[in-house]
Amino acid sequence: MAAGLVIGLIIVPAGGVLADPQPTISQAKAKLEKLNDKADKVVDRYNTATESYKDAKKRYDKLDDGYKRKLSTVTELRQQVVAMAVNGYQVGRDLTALPSLVTSDRPDDLLYQMALTGRLSQERAGMLAAFDRENRGLKAERDKAQAALGEADEKRDEIRRERAEVEKLIAQQKKLLNRLGAYRAGDPNSTGIKYTGPASGSAVAVLNFAYAQVGKPYQFGGTGPGGWDCSGLTQASWRAAGVSLPRTTWQQWAWGANRRVSLDALQPGDLIFSEGLGHVSIYAGNGKIVHAPQTGDVVKVVPLSSYGRRLVGAVRP
Repeated sequence: MAAGLVIGLIIVPAGGVLADPQPTISQAKAKLEKLNDKADKVVDRYNTATESYKDAKKRYDKLDDGYKRKLSTVTELRQQVVAMAVNGYQVGRDLTALPSLVTSDRPDDLLYQMALTGRLSQERAGMLAAFDRENRGLKAERDKAQAALGEADEKRDEIRRERAEVEKLIAQQKKLLNRLGAYRAGDPNSTGIKYTGPASGSAVAVLNFAYAQVGKPYQFGGTGPGGWDCSGLTQASWRAAGVSLPRTTWQQWAWGANRRVSLDALQPGDLIFSEGLGHVSIYAGNGKIVHAPQTGDVVKVVPLSSYGRRLVGAVRP
């Protein structure tokens, strides 16, 4: 068991004096924050691996569809060539090449020979041979994409196991916070609150959406509508304004490489990132942020000064 997580173990010496009192709410929250920092990074890695898997799957499906279409075309062309050959042979030509044409996996040479001897037009022979070559190239590319898909799936499974271990620790802390009356389950059906801040332009839609999520639970990997993680909330909020952000905190920070702004020049709608890129929030104006903070809490609006994490910078989508 991880150090510092033996909660509720109370040792009573012979004299009846408690040697290890139950942690206070502030102590429990401090432990939870450390675990959340660790979990944020693991979950963000998992989300990144999941996005990589989706991209690999999309690429494989596209190549597989293209391969199947080309294969169908090659098959149809080959059938046409065979039909033409049969018609030619029925008027007395040599039948010896026909079985080979039907069964050959690599008919290029055979087709060329048939064209030279007048059994098949050079144009038709070249067309079928070219399709065969292209189809073999597509299959090789498809097979590479399939291998990449398998690797992405293995990486996702590896991080999923790591995530499961972290979530076990978080579950212990949630139980502790429940016993201390400090756990906020949230309401997945919350309609939030109305945004009345100084935002303008597309940031109005962003903050209207984010404020409508206030009161919903923080959820690892959450992309709504009933629960959110930090980057899931920022992604969906900016999507409401027609801007497509990547899924994870790391990806959003990288995406904003040419959109960085100083922390002393924040405007409503800007994304604020913590050190280590484990967390992201949305600046709401008037010194406030809206974010999905951590396990045992809910989407909420708080002063930026109470953020509790060192900041690394901001991005203006």
